[in-house]
Amino acid sequence: MLDVYDFLTFDNPDGGVWKQGFEITYNENEWDSEPLQVFVVPHSHNDPGWLKTFDDYFKDQTQHILNNMVIKLQEDNRRKFMWSEISYFSKWWDGIDSQKKDAIKRLIKDGQFEIVTGGWVMPDEASAHYFALIDQLIEGHQWLEKNLGVKPKSGWAVDPFGHSPTMAYLLKRTGFSNMLIQRVHYSVKKHFAVQKTLEFFWRQNWDLGSSTDILCHMMPFYSYDVPHTCGPDPKICCQFDFRRLPGGRISCPWRVPPEAIHAGNVQYRAWLILDQYRKKSKLFRTKVLLAPLGDDFRYVESSEWDQQFQNYQKLFDYMNSHPEWHVKVQFGTLSDYFEALRKESNLIGQSSSSFFPVLSGDFFTYADRDHHYWSGYFTSRPFYKRLDRAMESYLRAAEILYSLALVQSSKSEKMSIFPSGDNYKLLTEARRNLGLFQHHDAITGTSKDWVVVDYGTRLFHSIMNLKKVIIDSVHILILKDKGAYNYDTLTPFLRMDDVQSSQDSLPHKTVIKLTSQPRYLLVYNPMEQERSSVVSVNVNSPKVKLLSPLGKPVTVQISAVWDGAATVSHEAYQMSFVAHVPPLGLGVYQLFEGQSSEAVLADYSIYTRNRRQAKPDKVFKIQEMQNSVDNIILENSYMKLWFSGMSGLLEKINNKEDGKNRQIKVEFAWYGTTSNRDKSGAYLFLPDGDAKPYIFADPPTIRVAHGRIFSEVVCFFHHVTHTARLYKVQGLEGRSLEVSNIVDITGEYNRELAMRISSDVNSQNRFYTDLNGYQIQPRMTMSKLPLQANIYPMTTMAYIQDAGVRLTLHSAQSLGVASLKNGQLEVIMDRRLMQDDNRGLGQGVQDNKITANMFRLLLERRHGADVV
Repeated sequence: MLDVYDFLTFDNPDGGVWKQGFEITYNENEWDSEPLQVFVVPHSHNDPGWLKTFDDYFKDQTQHILNNMVIKLQEDNRRKFMWSEISYFSKWWDGIDSQKKDAIKRLIKDGQFEIVTGGWVMPDEASAHYFALIDQLIEGHQWLEKNLGVKPKSGWAVDPFGHSPTMAYLLKRTGFSNMLIQRVHYSVKKHFAVQKTLEFFWRQNWDLGSSTDILCHMMPFYSYDVPHTCGPDPKICCQFDFRRLPGGRISCPWRVPPEAIHAGNVQYRAWLILDQYRKKSKLFRTKVLLAPLGDDFRYVESSEWDQQFQNYQKLFDYMNSHPEWHVKVQFGTLSDYFEALRKESNLIGQSSSSFFPVLSGDFFTYADRDHHYWSGYFTSRPFYKRLDRAMESYLRAAEILYSLALVQSSKSEKMSIFPSGDNYKLLTEARRNLGLFQHHDAITGTSKDWVVVDYGTRLFHSIMNLKKVIIDSVHILILKDKGAYNYDTLTPFLRMDDVQSSQDSLPHKTVIKLTSQPRYLLVYNPMEQERSSVVSVNVNSPKVKLLSPLGKPVTVQISAVWDGAATVSHEAYQMSFVAHVPPLGLGVYQLFEGQSSEAVLADYSIYTRNRRQAKPDKVFKIQEMQNSVDNIILENSYMKLWFSGMSGLLEKINNKEDGKNRQIKVEFAWYGTTSNRDKSGAYLFLPDGDAKPYIFADPPTIRVAHGRIFSEVVCFFHHVTHTARLYKVQGLEGRSLEVSNIVDITGEYNRELAMRISSDVNSQNRFYTDLNGYQIQPRMTMSKLPLQANIYPMTTMAYIQDAGVRLTLHSAQSLGVASLKNGQLEVIMDRRLMQDDNRGLGQGVQDNKITANMFRLLLERRHGADVV
């Protein structure tokens, strides 16, 4: 795909009726030797939440679609329908009688009804992590296996805003042979149409053979609605959306309405749509054509089923009874189409073929028209993008611990009171809530405010439930004397170290009350590798003794807990130590109140504009200084860091491995939105030019901590509290700088806040971003494209490199990232937009939260085989 981008001019000439394409012509006799085979594929795109919540859509629309489907498909065995979102289907299934259930199984067996993709949702492919993508796919497929005994074989993704090869890989590994995508940059669609490469084998970047190939169909036109799916002319195709017949609630924007088909007009109307089918087929390599027939929440009313199916059947009967037209047209499912396509191209039984081209790469960043790039949603509602990942880690930990606890509980009678059934239900509900959030209007941040609250509430409740599962499971695993096991719902055996008080607030730490008797602190490692990592908890006293699982004293750092920038709160103290935990293991540490030579207090320097004479603190050594041009320095065994004494932001890194100093500066910048009619919104990023520097009239308060386990610089700006923390430990944690930003732009008007890292790395307009935390995709920043086109999704990391070094930004949440100048990486951290961007949402993004973004900045030397 990089080669395609390199070659394309990205001009946008008027293509006539197909605005973003070109005029298509054909010769009447082209089908004489082999007729055109047309599959009209009825579908209804059901968003599990967007303008309404999941439950409201189900109640108002979805249940009626599915109820009518059972009736209407049975009226005529030539009718077909398909469905993809199992979140809706399973909810409906739970409420229907056995007669309807048997009818569905019969319709599937007879090939009238097909489940496509079969995930819990049709997921976003930019912001979703591959763990969650797999999870929602398994959740849907397991449900189908258990309730219907079916396994989907074709992928259908008509609405995600750009497409990732990770999804293609997952579908292939699931056993799929075919997939379909729709939202791809209009210039790419046009190029593929000209080349007749809209159907291709999608191959992974790393695959040197063809084992990852999956046959992919890219829809050629602007949208998946009826006006843009029968052929190149939406004015004509709209006349064959029979829900838009005069007198209905929706009409054709091109002002030519559909006509009901009758003996007097069938010849002309059949010829009109056949002309569109023929033109569309000219963009493909075979005489087999796919014509989807549907849109968002279609086929709700019984009358629409009649309008579409009866009128189309009259057209089909007429066309099929005229052999001189050389066409065979019928209703079909997606797999009917792909089977005919493979037969036509002699692909059956072959994993690859020279008939269709092979393509690698991804389809980001999407533009549907003009310079309207959908790079805004890579960041929109970042609070929930972070919550999603937190929930994911709780879910993974809970599933492992529950599985281990289940085995343990079956070993003795006493432990059979372990609430395995209740906790299993909580795990299932959590997986489904996480799955629901992978939907392409959920994690993307592109739904109505109250729908966002609904998703957030589901995630929040499931996090609380997962904590319960973790506590219950660890309880049974940790007891030495299993006979002492006693389960009591009212008094949980353990407490978690953090508490989140509502769906839209940041978590805060539990304060552990210490006494001379031991308190037990359990540290769990959900990874399959042994880990040494810094753990911090809050305690109520600065006098702390900590014993390791083997009973040995552990070095701890005692840090202050602060109220704001410069006031110490003596309600709590932070205790930090390095925990060593085996794979999937639990470490049991003991905490006491008491003097310990192993407990070392952090000391502080606070830089402010006006020095104030504060009285000395009773516990900590705190030095007050004036902002100065001198640098602030942090250091560990791997590196030395210089920070500005005026802003507190990183300026330079010395890597001790090679002794070289590297200019690596952190700064913040604002983007505005364009003054044109079309402005940035939840989906689109339409900036008013380059970012403007984040200017502060007064230097920020800077708080520097020096400690045994970590040192840090915290700067307090008006819109962001920025922390750079250097751990004094071995391994990756000590080799990288932890960067966190607490962002609050709630008072702003049409602005977006970015963190920019500028370095002397000679990256030459190349950078690399991950896709779904699964693979790395090389990127080129292109001057022929507008700024917003050069922003890409970052799920877990982005990096730049030259022959000597690689600079990586690891991210704990999905956000938009770019490298707009040589040696730069920048990440958009939050956006507040006062208007809709005309993509159907009908609102801006004004429900900003105080959001915590977490990163790691890693500078590595490149040598040997790595430098290619």
